[in-house]
Amino acid sequence: MSDRIAASKTTDKGATRADEVRLAIEEDIFLGRLRPGTRLDEESLAQRFNISRTPIREAILQLVHAGLVEKQPRQGAVVAPLKLHRMVQMFEVMSEIEGLCARFAARRMSEEEKQALKRLHDTSKAYMEARELDAYYAVNRSFHEAVQAGSHNEPLQEIARGLFARLAPYRRYQLNHPYRVKDSFTEHDDVVEAILAGDPEAAYAAMRRHVTIQIDIFTEFVSIMGGNEIQ
Repeated sequence: MSDRIAASKTTDKGATRADEVRLAIEEDIFLGRLRPGTRLDEESLAQRFNISRTPIREAILQLVHAGLVEKQPRQGAVVAPLKLHRMVQMFEVMSEIEGLCARFAARRMSEEEKQALKRLHDTSKAYMEARELDAYYAVNRSFHEAVQAGSHNEPLQEIARGLFARLAPYRRYQLNHPYRVKDSFTEHDDVVEAILAGDPEAAYAAMRRHVTIQIDIFTEFVSIMGGNEIQ
């Protein structure tokens, strides 16, 4: 991933260099190359990615916001310990919040919004079949944002966006699990079907089930990380 950063300022999907650095560091954390407590040195990272320190700082701030990195006195930015109970609780809340978004979307989405949601889902199918994970995740995120917007409830959308941002690294990583992309697409199928049918309770149940399943995938990731670094 890091080699691509030096090649261009943005990706085809408009990601900034800071976004690409963040994704590369996320991958290092999830694969165990950067363990909890490891200091993130801006100068070393700038040399590694062959870029200035400004996007490095931006990437670190994004990681701090996501909870993967924390600032410590005299040490600066370090990889944060994994707080399992906190992440599980956040997923539990997210499943209810997104379930509510889907319930309201089934009631309130216009026909135009419903068809736009279906087009996003259809677009993701090719990426799912080709196992193009980055592309699938980008459309997946747009899919969830469309459902949130379709709720036509601004306070609910604000809560959903905040939680989604905090959980995004974990939701993105779980797509690496075998068969997860295919299962994710199938779960989206259920959500789309319920929303298009105008069935609020089915939409709520389908979306809640979709997000809840990610908790199980996340706990598998935790087992890979190792128990000594889990709080």
